[in-house]
Amino acid sequence: MEPRERSAFVSAYTKVLTNAWSDDNYVTKLEQNPRVMLAEQGLELPANATVRIVRAIGGDPDLEAQVALWAAGKASGVYELRVPSSPQIEDRELSEADLEAVAGGDNTYCCCCCPCCTCT
Repeated sequence: MEPRERSAFVSAYTKVLTNAWSDDNYVTKLEQNPRVMLAEQGLELPANATVRIVRAIGGDPDLEAQVALWAAGKASGVYELRVPSSPQIEDRELSEADLEAVAGGDNTYCCCCCPCCTCT
């Protein structure tokens, strides 16, 4: 999938997930008529395509796997969209670099404006 197409897919997929996690009615409509609901978010499908909405998902969240599944749908005609029942949160431990950044040790900007400020 080329970068522009991938970006459009990820954007639309994010909207689908956000709607699904905040509105049970949306989930019902998505499961009953996925083609229409996905088209509303910009995910147009070929007329002969089959759409599978997968709700039970095990393992860690994996956006790249979802992108690959969607891209594979172009070749097979079967599009799989993983829509977990609730947001999946990554629970890996932070690295030392992550911890240092969170701890506030980075003072490359002044306190009066944005990080891109040139007054320092």
